[in-house]
Amino acid sequence: MSLEQIVGRITRAVNLTALAGVTLLGLDTNPVPSDWSHVSKVDPEGEKRLPLAFPLYLAETSAVSVGGSRDVTPQNTEETMNLVAATETPVLHEPSGASHVTQGTRGDADYFAVPEVLNGEAEALVGTLGRGLDYVREEFGPGLVSNRLGIPLDGDGIIGRRVGNFTAGYLMNEAVFEAYIIMNPESAAAREAGVTESDLLSPEAARQRALAAEYHLGSEVVYLEYSGTFGGDEAVETLEAVDDACSWPRLWYGGGLDSGEKAERVLAAGADAVVVGDVFHDVAELEAELFDQARETFDDVPTHDRLTDWVESTVDVETVSATRYLSTIPDVDDAPARATRYLAASLEFGLACAALAETVENPSGEDISAAVAEDARLTETRLAGSLTGSQRELFRRIAGSLVAEPFDVVVENGFATRHLGISLDP
Repeated sequence: MSLEQIVGRITRAVNLTALAGVTLLGLDTNPVPSDWSHVSKVDPEGEKRLPLAFPLYLAETSAVSVGGSRDVTPQNTEETMNLVAATETPVLHEPSGASHVTQGTRGDADYFAVPEVLNGEAEALVGTLGRGLDYVREEFGPGLVSNRLGIPLDGDGIIGRRVGNFTAGYLMNEAVFEAYIIMNPESAAAREAGVTESDLLSPEAARQRALAAEYHLGSEVVYLEYSGTFGGDEAVETLEAVDDACSWPRLWYGGGLDSGEKAERVLAAGADAVVVGDVFHDVAELEAELFDQARETFDDVPTHDRLTDWVESTVDVETVSATRYLSTIPDVDDAPARATRYLAASLEFGLACAALAETVENPSGEDISAAVAEDARLTETRLAGSLTGSQRELFRRIAGSLVAEPFDVVVENGFATRHLGISLDP
């Protein structure tokens, strides 16, 4: 028997054993954790920013998914990944383009996701993946090894091709495949995937596509996506049909989730997790508006308690985006009270950074890092005090980046502040 035949038999035996484990023994071999109930979708697009208190908000969610449908580049993807990866929340990278997969994103991501659109053009199912694999084989794989070894590696040479083939195979083996059913033809995702009104699926058709995703494509996630709109009764019926048919993939729902009631409704219909994005980015806009008002209202850096009272008297906490986002997370109790604390923590931290920036003149990055480390008021803020353990250094990195922003200097281990809602730029 040849080596190829032996390897072939071993491969078939392993695949058969895995199938038996899942179908006959009911083993859960899906690499996507079963306890994920809430995924925060973060878009690298420049207009969609993160709240300054993002470490507090993201500590409440099960995972962070980074990706978008427009105005996404390798640079803004790396910058956004760098921010969210500094938290202890698992990060899933869902690139919308092959070039968005870089050494930086691979280092920051805990999971690498590949989208497959079940009701779009063939291009959205296999064409994009094919281009991505070509990029990995020809450029990313050989380039990665070249950088690690410090020697040039030609992607067209024998060694380069084998390295590229192995890298492509490795990434696909490690990848989480997300089988999308897109149900909002007016969305950017629908335009990218070629989904039109005629491509929308009935619950029964969605059920059948989901079965194909499970048994043929081996998709780890089936994702019912309404992209910014809430699917209502139609989404509930579709989720119930898909949940009844599929056993191995995780079933996710995304679209128009901005209240606990909506989240509870789709979870009760069979979704394993809800994906929430737009309302999270809205929190950054709210922070920015409150920060500008607070700078005009206070001459000093108020205490957290004083800012808490100010927030409660300035906005209707029950209806603001921070409350709506937190209410979509199943484990969060009293979302309005928590939202008030988090908004006050953002404002206190931002005002402390602004006060520190006013005390320095023409500083270097080293000067700013030292000033941040020595500033007692900054260290005593609620945001800084809420970060413990390995994240303790995170508040210094955020503060240093913000204080450096008006001076256009770079601090060590800093962040790209253009992705934060609060800005100190004049």
